[in-house]
Amino acid sequence: GFLHYVVTDCEFNSSKLNDIEYTESYYYNKLEIIRFSSSVGKFVGYTEVGIKNAERLNNGPEVIARRAQKESYCLHNVGIDVESDLTKS
Repeated sequence: GFLHYVVTDCEFNSSKLNDIEYTESYYYNKLEIIRFSSSVGKFVGYTEVGIKNAERLNNGPEVIARRAQKESYCLHNVGIDVESDLTKS
């Protein structure tokens, strides 16, 4: 069979917005085909299909929505994780 999945990730060194990177990677059969990274600010394709889709996504509303995820998704959750870790250490 074929397997398609998405991995969303927030990498951080502190709870400050500048120290957080949001990534969203799309895989097909264990091969990463496209990725959005907040440090790059756009979708990047890694296969022929991924490159075509990255171009389409970068010219649509999807890229604007992903840029906002760093603040709306990561900043909130990183704050919870940092607070939780600091109270346990």
